[in-house]
Amino acid sequence: MSDRVPHATSTTERGSFCTARCTCGWRGPARRARSQARTDAERHLADAGAPGAGSPLE
Repeated sequence: MSDRVPHATSTTERGSFCTARCTCGWRGPARRARSQARTDAERHLADAGAPGAGSPLE
C-alpha cells in the first residue's frame, strides 16, 4: 500500500483566466495563457515526483 497522494492535474477556465488544479488540493495562479497554466501543472507534477510528470495535459 502506498502513502503517496495521487496527483492528476487539469485546467479550468473562468472568464479570460485559466487555472491549473490537482487532485491533491494544489491550485496554481490564474493565468491569461493556457500554456502557462499547463506549465504550472507540469512543474507541480515534477515537484511532487508524480509518475507521468512532463506528459502533455489536456
